[in-house]
Amino acid sequence: MLRVALLGAGRIGQVHAKSMTATTASRLVAVADVNAEAAQDLAARIGAEACSVDQIIADPSIDAVLIATSTDTHSDLITRATAAGKAVLCEKPVDLSLDRALATLKAAEATGQPVMIGFNRRFDPSFKALKAAFDGGEIGRGELLSITSFDPAPPPVSYIKVSGGLFRDMMIHDFDMACWIFGGAPATVSAQGAALVDPAIGDAGDVDTAVVTLVWDDGRMAVIRNSRRAGYGYDQRVEVLGSGGLLSANNMLENTVEKITTDGAVSAKPLHFFLERYMRAYEDEWTAFLDAVTTGAAMPVTLREGVAALACAEAATRSLKTGATVAITPDMLG
Repeated sequence: MLRVALLGAGRIGQVHAKSMTATTASRLVAVADVNAEAAQDLAARIGAEACSVDQIIADPSIDAVLIATSTDTHSDLITRATAAGKAVLCEKPVDLSLDRALATLKAAEATGQPVMIGFNRRFDPSFKALKAAFDGGEIGRGELLSITSFDPAPPPVSYIKVSGGLFRDMMIHDFDMACWIFGGAPATVSAQGAALVDPAIGDAGDVDTAVVTLVWDDGRMAVIRNSRRAGYGYDQRVEVLGSGGLLSANNMLENTVEKITTDGAVSAKPLHFFLERYMRAYEDEWTAFLDAVTTGAAMPVTLREGVAALACAEAATRSLKTGATVAITPDMLG
């Protein structure tokens, strides 16, 4: 049984705590947060100890840490934890700065400690099945990938201001999905975006609606669509067109009841929020991390892949500012 610690007791930290305490393969023994009261409350509920980050990093009996703190702390915590001989699962993105993420990659790889980045959508059963079918050659050579990700409502502008922007905060998942499905980073990125949902988001220097096109060296393309507002629910779809057919993974609905009358057909709406949509994925993500740590297998989402997704976000940010297509160069990928 691995002894593990959780860094971050906020909303996403509490989501991870459920997965970490739902298995007998690990024991969650410590929780840390800048808000000491939040750490103490969560630790009391799960039977762990509230500690400082320094205490957790220095404790040789703790085998692994899950980092669910604010993004600006990720690089430092990955570096410190791996230097202390601990395995790491870190929430996305690696950092808000590609340069810092690249430095973290170099430092972590030098320790030889395993690091996994928390792109939980890879563990969604539908997306996993689509990837397996695609890799199995069921639709031939992939040609065009379409990823739709619409949130039900935008977050507070106060969050927007510290999030790193839509490309690093929201679309980062979709960049990872595109790289994962097509087996590597694209050659070029071009982006269009606007603040159509809330002018205050534009005033904060961000966009809430965006379309990004990725192109690989061999001509394959991916189109990613993001919006901060879809009043009907949490819209998550992936579609791959290949030389021999089409694969698609559609929304999970509130229920499977469909009413068909002479007036037409009506079904339920998509699940409303990411916690409902991806709770199973978070559970399977933690299981996959534990399996990799205990068996010595390669991490299913590597730190290098996390850097690749961030490189796409960096390129999209540059493209939006300049109106030009931006190349993904080798130095951006480490």
